Amino acid sequence: MSTPSTLREHSAEASAILDTIRRLVECESPSDDRAAVMRSADLVDAIGTEMLGVRAERIEVDGVAHLRWRFGSSTRVLLLAHHDTVWPLGTLQRLPFDVSAGVLTGPGSFDMKTGLAIALHAVASLEDRDGITILVTGDEELGSPRSRALIEETVRGASATLVLEASADGGALKTERKGVSLYEMAISGRAAHAGLEPEKGINASVELAHLTIAAAALTDAATGTSVTPTLASSGTTTNTVPAAAQLWIDVRARTTTELERVDAALRRYRPVTPGASISVHGGINRPPLESQMSASLFELATKLAGRIGLAPLEQVSVGGASDGNFTAGAGVPTLDGLGAVGGGAHADGEHVLVEEIVPRTRLLIELVAEISRTEEPWHN
Repeated sequence: MSTPSTLREHSAEASAILDTIRRLVECESPSDDRAAVMRSADLVDAIGTEMLGVRAERIEVDGVAHLRWRFGSSTRVLLLAHHDTVWPLGTLQRLPFDVSAGVLTGPGSFDMKTGLAIALHAVASLEDRDGITILVTGDEELGSPRSRALIEETVRGASATLVLEASADGGALKTERKGVSLYEMAISGRAAHAGLEPEKGINASVELAHLTIAAAALTDAATGTSVTPTLASSGTTTNTVPAAAQLWIDVRARTTTELERVDAALRRYRPVTPGASISVHGGINRPPLESQMSASLFELATKLAGRIGLAPLEQVSVGGASDGNFTAGAGVPTLDGLGAVGGGAHADGEHVLVEEIVPRTRLLIELVAEISRTEEPWHN
């Protein structure tokens, strides 16, 4: 393991953060393995206790552990992270934690255990922590089904949320995220022998084809709305008119208005195939993080980055969602992508640029300190 020359002047600080990242990465935490997520929560609590001097409040929802540190009687700034990953147990044997030539690798390092380590080290460095809350969830990679209510309850009354998800390319902050809707469309028809009496059947596969085309047509490229039929299934045997079919649909949109437009259109869709019926399951999963919810926080981050000698910050809009969508949807200004700089999320090439870890930590320290000590609302 090597430390880049650009970090030599901060070697002690860098080494401490790297050690925290190593401990987190080497504790595998696939979202769908509750025992593994519990072990990870235990480790995060232990690391946080060492650094912050107080144990986390542990909230378990349906067997999934989330951790929260609250300093003071109210929350002005929420730091949001997650400790679960997409990587199955045993990935470390194939992709072990490593730092070489200034690049850190290992499952979950970029998304988002480096960001979690940055959050803990940033808050630990502050003498005055009043008004700061850290929330670390355990099911973000699954869409946060067991933590959404906790996130929305925790952020209530806050002035700002800082999300430690990894940055976009080149370290850009994420100032706009599309909202997400997820649907399962269940089609009911009637089975019949495909050779002897197909006319007595109601073909769910035919209706599936009509529905797929109709759903895709709801896409509006001009507004950035995508409606993507993803997974489809139908039928039971090759000589039977299919009696049932399913279609899964992924929707991404920049505004709540667009999510609602698509939702209404899918719910009012009527089958083209005579006798077929359709039931709709799912709906709007995450509201969008709209650009106006990040504008003032990005302006603040830009000013602070200049103050501490960092390169000018860039901002981007991305299609993927995070828990920051929930805090923005709750009306709280939210700035995302403050974590690791690197790339390869969810892929074997996942990596973090070591030379960016200390600067990102120092930027977060400045942001948290500035927001927590002022009464100014951080929104336009």
